[in-house]
Amino acid sequence: MNFRTNIQLKPERNQIDYSSKLLLIGSCFSENISKKLDYFKFQAKSNPFGILYNPIAIENLITNAINEKQYSEKDIFQLNERWHCFDAHSDCSSTSKKGILSNLNTQITSTKKQLKNTSHLIITLGTARVYRHIESDIIVGNCHKIPQKKFLQELLSVKQIIASLENIVTLIKTENASINIIFTVSPIRHLKDGFIENMQSKSHLISAIQQLVDQRKQLYYFPSYEIMMDDLRDYRFYKSDMIHPNNVAINYIWEQFQNVWIYKKSLTLMKEVEAIQKGLAHKPFNPDSTKHKEFLEKLQLKIKKLKNEHNIII
Repeated sequence: MNFRTNIQLKPERNQIDYSSKLLLIGSCFSENISKKLDYFKFQAKSNPFGILYNPIAIENLITNAINEKQYSEKDIFQLNERWHCFDAHSDCSSTSKKGILSNLNTQITSTKKQLKNTSHLIITLGTARVYRHIESDIIVGNCHKIPQKKFLQELLSVKQIIASLENIVTLIKTENASINIIFTVSPIRHLKDGFIENMQSKSHLISAIQQLVDQRKQLYYFPSYEIMMDDLRDYRFYKSDMIHPNNVAINYIWEQFQNVWIYKKSLTLMKEVEAIQKGLAHKPFNPDSTKHKEFLEKLQLKIKKLKNEHNIII
């Protein structure tokens, strides 16, 4: 008997190869895919403002990047001896005003440049539940551990999400008409909001995305959430917190993504890169042995060959 309902996905057009330039924005699951792309040495950048969970936060980042916003002191605040910005994850925070403003403005400039040159943008939405800062009346990308009483929690409607995603697409397409945009919903459940609330949130995201998906417009959907919930339908595919996918699940979803989005002729190069990566990670019993030195020399020749012939830098 088959105790799994395996999802069947077809390859998409405009697939990713080693000449593609990728940008990933969104929830922490995009970090997992980004790490895979980085391991195989694709040209990929991830989360310039750190992890962002909701569509409004992602829209704000893209809007500010396209419009070349310059962050100033009015956009930041101090808490627990660090400077933060509601638009960005704490990864961008700093112990000094100068430091955080430099981080934010550098990433804004970099993001606009990347959006202009990116062939594939992957947007991972995590939740439709957002936090509105009461004092400033803005929806934030990150609360930075400010007490919850300072915020109002809201559930974005499907219409609100559609409007936000349409704004994102329009803004990006004005800068880069040929870009492929891949939407996905994070398989990580936001159970701190509640089981019912999490399902409601995810359903709003999925419903909204399906209103936009159109291959003719190069707008796609990859079912990360559905793979986790309907294919890997077992807690053995979760970490001990029973919320986050474990390495087995991440690898499986990556395989599905690879089958759908990675150009077949790139698979041979991926195997070569993986062999080198394993060689670099190898820990010898005797680092000074002649045999190991010969192994390293051969490894360097393989690295040089990949760079010279395919411009793959390891």
